[in-house]
Amino acid sequence: MRSAGPSGAGPSIIPYPAKTAGRLKKRAEFLRVAKGRRFFTPAFALQAAQRLPDMAAELPRFGFTVTKKTGNSVERNRIRRRLREALKQTRAMDARPGCDYVIVAQRMALARPFADLVTDVERAVAEINAKLGRKASQPRT
Repeated sequence: MRSAGPSGAGPSIIPYPAKTAGRLKKRAEFLRVAKGRRFFTPAFALQAAQRLPDMAAELPRFGFTVTKKTGNSVERNRIRRRLREALKQTRAMDARPGCDYVIVAQRMALARPFADLVTDVERAVAEINAKLGRKASQPRT
């Protein structure tokens, strides 16, 4: 049975927060991002690439890769959940609109303190955005 809202007229609906990022779903998208810029931390590697100009105004999109080398399915899912939550807790998702990001997890993501994981995600997104900005303005030498 559904609970009634404050006025008793109907079910109470809790609105979800505005969407701040999308999701990568297709293998081709992951492969395209793998050819982009990279930034490494002890717990993961962050890859990023800008999308085509016709899709540049869209929200940033994120994908997660956790290989079987990192552990069994329980450990891989736990790593993915930790990284997803760390990404949610970063300040206003500093990711650029029109960019795709892939987080390639390492086993260290299980043992790393969560506060450090959040800091790593913030720093990685900021550094990779700087690299993407440099790529757009000048060639890499």
